[in-house]
Amino acid sequence: MLIRKAEKRDVPSLLRLLKQVLELHAKLRPDIFISGTTKYTREEVERILLNPETPVFVAVATGDNGENGESGERGDDRGDGVMGYMFCILRRQPFSANMRDFKTLFIDDLCVDETCRGKRVGQALYEFALQYAGKQGCYNVTLNVWAGNDGARAFYEKMGMRVQETRMEKIL
Repeated sequence: MLIRKAEKRDVPSLLRLLKQVLELHAKLRPDIFISGTTKYTREEVERILLNPETPVFVAVATGDNGENGESGERGDDRGDGVMGYMFCILRRQPFSANMRDFKTLFIDDLCVDETCRGKRVGQALYEFALQYAGKQGCYNVTLNVWAGNDGARAFYEKMGMRVQETRMEKIL
């Protein structure tokens, strides 16, 4: 498997996986998420890919020579072979007199194709995020997990993440 920056040729695969994530969230919270949609449109994904503050990475299947990603990469110009993605946002802590200034890599979305789960694709993407964040001078890596998405929460806890804060709601 090779993890690389997403490219325009990956947009169809990104949109396919965005649908998978949306459907999971729509099952958890049908009061908020609309089934059959995606978080981003094609145009929004293309803009995100051009912004250095919103890096997107893909895990791509490789061929027989493929563990180093040098050769044997499967796929074509439609982005086939994408096993998962990770949308990220580089953020700075907003100025506050009572908080230190620091940079964060926020994982906005991480998805492993439902046909590739259990193959350590998510772990590889997450570990890549840690290395990338370190190279960018980030203090931490953060993300949000929806209540009820117990599998995701268990995965991130297994990766060593801990709750930073809890956002609560009261539906009116």
